[in-house]
Amino acid sequence: MSELDLEEMYAVAISVAREAGQIIRDAFDKEKEVDTKQSAADLVTESDQAVEKMVNSRILGKFPNHRFIGEETTAVSGEKHQLTDEPTWIIDPIDGTTNFVNSIQEVSFSLGIMVNKKAVIGVVYAPIKDEMFTARLGKGAYLNGKKLKASKITDLKQAVIITEGGSSRDIKVVEDKVKNIHTLITHTRGIRSYGSAAINLCHVAAGRGQGYIEYGIHIWDFIAGALIASEAGAVVLDPTGCDLDPLRRRILCACSAEVAKGLSQILTHLDMGSD
Repeated sequence: MSELDLEEMYAVAISVAREAGQIIRDAFDKEKEVDTKQSAADLVTESDQAVEKMVNSRILGKFPNHRFIGEETTAVSGEKHQLTDEPTWIIDPIDGTTNFVNSIQEVSFSLGIMVNKKAVIGVVYAPIKDEMFTARLGKGAYLNGKKLKASKITDLKQAVIITEGGSSRDIKVVEDKVKNIHTLITHTRGIRSYGSAAINLCHVAAGRGQGYIEYGIHIWDFIAGALIASEAGAVVLDPTGCDLDPLRRRILCACSAEVAKGLSQILTHLDMGSD
């Protein structure tokens, strides 16, 4: 794929992110129609569906031969994904839907583009705060045009780690996640939870914490943020320390190799299956 093609795709990605952000802003303080998916904690609103429909239309109208993976489309079809070498647009229309429903500002639109099974463009837009995080493979990561750099901390004891409870209410999953939270509290400076995987990764990219760990998320939650974090100098891996599998439903991101290794060694690793 040529540099000109990538430039055009990047411009479209920014444009649809802005349009998605406007839909989210317009609905943010209004009463929402809310439905559930896998559990009572796994929510979807009419705005999620409206954003995904708009983005799908814009992308396929401009690039009819490209592939598209969206959270809400997948929820309806229930199909597993087959990543190919074709350009693939992967979106989460509203990452942080529970925040959105409760008018909590940590809400984002996430869009990642993969070519040859590799992320080449990442856009995460937090419209309520008007923070546009962007990255292109090999060209760095930016927040509203300002270059991002991850923290330089290497000591896990000095690290603030972001993690989430997730939407699964399986007793064993919850028990293991609570065990991990206890472990993180005893081995780090502190933990935080913002309710949006994409924003969590961007926080690490921006130096607003030194690590992020989560089990049970999906490719649309993290593919854009993972590129942004790595382009800011962070380490992005499978929690076991292996290479990240974008369909494996788990991720570890850290500001340094030392923090990443420390996290991997102390955590109880959960297998949440694959997309």
